[in-house]
Amino acid sequence: MLLLVTYSREARNSLRNICRSHEAATVRRFGRAALLAGTELGAFLALRLREKHGGDVQVERTRPLNEFEEVPTSVREAASAYESRDSPSTPYAKFAVGTDHPEAAAMEGQEL
Repeated sequence: MLLLVTYSREARNSLRNICRSHEAATVRRFGRAALLAGTELGAFLALRLREKHGGDVQVERTRPLNEFEEVPTSVREAASAYESRDSPSTPYAKFAVGTDHPEAAAMEGQEL
């Protein structure tokens, strides 16, 4: 997929028009950003928008996250346990103390 992020009102208007005119190529729209299909049409629309608005349009190629191949088991288990915690207001740093779950600071510096 292609992620388009716009940084001006004019670019946002053009993005909105592209998404409305090409629904088949639009995966999802988020106001000033959109995901377009990773097809030649999606690339054409993205490059056309960037050609028109220059630096006011950022185009990035994305790919889905396969959490079972790319995310360590300890991180997946910590996320699951944290969302199942007894008190929803407990911050993660406090929740992780005294457990085998990784500290937030340790995860922050680790690339996937």
